[in-house]
Amino acid sequence: MKQAVEHQSDLLVIGSGAAGLTLALHLAERAKVILLSKGPLSEGSTYYAQGGIASVFDDEEDTIESHVADTLVAGAGLCDETVVTYTAANAKSAMQWLIETGVAFDKEEGFANQDDAPYHLTREGGHSHRRIFHAADATGKEVQLTLQERALAHPNITVLERYNAIDLITTKKLGRSGNRVVGAYIWNRNAEHVETVRARFVALATGGSSKVYQYTSNPDIASGDGIAMAWRAGCRVANMEFNQFHPTCLYHAEARNFLLTEALRGEGAYLRRPDGSRFMPEFDERAELAPRDIVARAIDFEMKRLGADCVYLDISHKPEEFVIKHFPTIYQRCIALGIDITKEPIPVVPAAHYTCGGVMTDLHGQTDLNGLYAIGEVAYTGLHGANRLASNSLLECLVFARAAAEDIESQLNKIPMPGPLPAWDESQVCNSDEEVVIAHNWHELRLFMWDYVGIVRTDKRLERALRRVQLLQQEINEYYSNFRVSNNLLELRNLVQVAELIIRCAMSRKESRGLHCNLDHPETLANPQPTILQPV
Repeated sequence: MKQAVEHQSDLLVIGSGAAGLTLALHLAERAKVILLSKGPLSEGSTYYAQGGIASVFDDEEDTIESHVADTLVAGAGLCDETVVTYTAANAKSAMQWLIETGVAFDKEEGFANQDDAPYHLTREGGHSHRRIFHAADATGKEVQLTLQERALAHPNITVLERYNAIDLITTKKLGRSGNRVVGAYIWNRNAEHVETVRARFVALATGGSSKVYQYTSNPDIASGDGIAMAWRAGCRVANMEFNQFHPTCLYHAEARNFLLTEALRGEGAYLRRPDGSRFMPEFDERAELAPRDIVARAIDFEMKRLGADCVYLDISHKPEEFVIKHFPTIYQRCIALGIDITKEPIPVVPAAHYTCGGVMTDLHGQTDLNGLYAIGEVAYTGLHGANRLASNSLLECLVFARAAAEDIESQLNKIPMPGPLPAWDESQVCNSDEEVVIAHNWHELRLFMWDYVGIVRTDKRLERALRRVQLLQQEINEYYSNFRVSNNLLELRNLVQVAELIIRCAMSRKESRGLHCNLDHPETLANPQPTILQPV
């Protein structure tokens, strides 16, 4: 039998993207931090973020009030205006911290001294001004690599790579007084052994749950772990029915989550049916330049109507030199897969992209459970409402990570270190010889979520999805009780739980709003409220 391993820290951060790294770095001068990464440190949604970070820097050209107004419009009546104002007002200081930390954003060209050059700001859909800081078309990569380099060099931050968080440990679960998080059970993927972390505070920074869908732009780790763990620990979740879909993800067996930027349509690319005919002019007068939710719904409608596996994005009518110059990354990626975008259309499907709901928190990132924080895509703060405004996601990570750090710091001298925690008990389980069960359930879940709880829903589709997810839950709970854990089992367990939450939220909303479109309830209600689920 392997010896039990217990780690100890002031703060356990589960997740290693922009939110987790920012929180760890803000607290590391005053506290010992353990940073948990499920895969390699950079393998998260932050690294793959192509866009940028929205922030009002120039008060003469732009205003915080304008940023707030744009966010409220995008959120389709469901944003918390207090939270939106707080986020926009703290954006500039968050960006200044990133710049001081070493993140190199693009600057305007043509200045004798580039150090004095102003930042090159772009404008994205839904924004009324140029306010998007970016590093070419790989902003997330620049942020991720800069922050992780600082974290790895900090003596007070211990990074544990290839570790899955299994479940939170609370005083209530241990039969002790009150209800506070005191640590977590974590699975060492290299040693294939469960270890324990005890900590005064725990922060979930695990990202979203788009892996619950058959097609997603997210990396494989986006399996809703933090949302599921918080729910099992007694925290409320909200607005899980609002999952943002990107209209154009490359449809190819070897493409794996490769997005095709909206700039292709901005430069004149057409969406075509398999027979070569265009269809977007039939759905919206703006055709291919309509907002992404309209484009995604149109593609979904045509695929379902025709029984097609994909539609096609075609920019081959533009000059070859123009296409290669403007889209070199996409050109090279497609060429490697045998697709010459200067001569032929690109097969595309919509893909689940961003989870607008999540674990409910306050302005400090504090959840319903004492000592537990949730920041970034895992959280529901009220910022995004029924639809996320472009480039507000990384901003939310930065602003709320700092808010959580300040709140934790104010309590460091008041909360004692928890006592030793019970080790994980594997005495009643054995190794599984039926991994095919997990693989089959995994595919079934992602397929019916795509078909029944995807871009367009109906009451009947949601009822069918709920029945199927309940059957899967029974199978997986039985499997989990009898066999040793594995990465696939832990992720599937969490995805099935998140799928149920998405379905129940979708069933509760008797209207169509933002990212939630129900053909049985096409109207928009006059007084919308967040959809809040409370654990029993």
